[in-house]
Amino acid sequence: TQLGRIEAAQAGVRLNTDAIDNSAGVDTSDHEVNIKILLDQAIRDGLLDGDQRNVLLAQMTDDVAQLVLRDNYVQNIVLGNARVQSSALLTVHQRFIRALEASGDLDRGLEYLPSDAEIEARHAALHGLTSPELAVLLAYAKITLTADLLETPLAEEPWFGGALRRYFPQQIADRFDAVLDSHPLRRQIVITGVVNDMVNRGGVSFAFRAGEETGAGPVEVARAYTVAREVFALPVFWSQVEALDNKVPTAAQCSLLLESRRLLDRATRWVIMSRGGRVDVEGEIDRFRGEVARLAPLVPQLLVGVEHERWVRRTDELQALGAPRELAAETASLLDVYGLLDVIEVAWATNTDAYDVARLYFVLSERYEVDRMLVRITRLPRDDRWSALARAALRHDLYGALSGLTRSVIDCTPEMTEPTARIESWESLQSEGLARARATLDEIAELEQFDLATLSVALRTIRTLVRNGS
Repeated sequence: TQLGRIEAAQAGVRLNTDAIDNSAGVDTSDHEVNIKILLDQAIRDGLLDGDQRNVLLAQMTDDVAQLVLRDNYVQNIVLGNARVQSSALLTVHQRFIRALEASGDLDRGLEYLPSDAEIEARHAALHGLTSPELAVLLAYAKITLTADLLETPLAEEPWFGGALRRYFPQQIADRFDAVLDSHPLRRQIVITGVVNDMVNRGGVSFAFRAGEETGAGPVEVARAYTVAREVFALPVFWSQVEALDNKVPTAAQCSLLLESRRLLDRATRWVIMSRGGRVDVEGEIDRFRGEVARLAPLVPQLLVGVEHERWVRRTDELQALGAPRELAAETASLLDVYGLLDVIEVAWATNTDAYDVARLYFVLSERYEVDRMLVRITRLPRDDRWSALARAALRHDLYGALSGLTRSVIDCTPEMTEPTARIESWESLQSEGLARARATLDEIAELEQFDLATLSVALRTIRTLVRNGS
């Protein structure tokens, strides 16, 4: 029973639910039905006969098996990562459960998910949801997202046609490409592929948190997620981590993947907040991907001071867990690479080479202790919705202030070789205001406890510098 599974999991037994642990059979049947529907259509169109169909079905046995095993592999990755974060995200999971109840999609008692009182007890004991409970929540995340996205035009948008072709074995996609788009279940296949990818990679509560913090609906979150994934070439990164199976400890792989998820979270929110409304997925990918690919490998050498020290320290930590040095170094810079979105925007707005903007951006970040403030924002509680919203808004505004600071320096000073000289030239134009700002920031830096109020004052101080210096 599900209660037995939960009790077993709490006692250390490794298990999920039948729906997860036996899902390969269902997935195989799903592929079989959809392939046969397509081939029957191909027969009607005269593209092959019945005997050829039967030979082709037999030939695809191993290909379908690989697709199914891949689906199940990635689904178990999301559950593995969820177990690692189950305690830290317990209050988020609680809000997600409440939201599903409020929409009428979930009966908590029927699914044996813990009551609010039980969740409070687990929170006090630093325990989270068990794997069987997370498996249930994962299922509801996928079911509700699928239902929501089926009501949108997402499946018809050109970029997402790739999900249809990735679902079928390669020889089907190659040989019958002309008839794929007329598959009667095309929309369902595309949306299922999009949802599986987003939830498996972003996490059980990914879409819920993104919507909660930005007010965006599922379709906006799906588009923004896709932009973030492609711009930062995350599928390539994930493949590198997966290639370490049975070579490094699982803890190392989880740490690498969870760092990439932090980048995914922030980049998705950036796209939603900066673009609003409907996101042009293909246009945004084309706009950013090339420059990010050029600059991302250079970011570690652009970091200065405590930010470079933090990168070295994090690289060493990941390597100590078992990650290869090169991959550990790349992973340690992912949140810094996130800043390239703002860097590239400033570069276009000021007609400046993005590399020169990046040099200036990271020197300013160190000079005004942005990294330290970001760490303190991350430590703020997110036990309720409003705390989570305030935390997310503060982080977004801080990145925005750093972007504004970078543009102000570029706009108000002549081009110079060294970023420091250019910053000092800009600071000399507002020495009085800068002195007041420094005094405030230094006073805040000396405090032992940080809360929303003190960090808000620090952010306002930086934004005042931007406004006065522009």
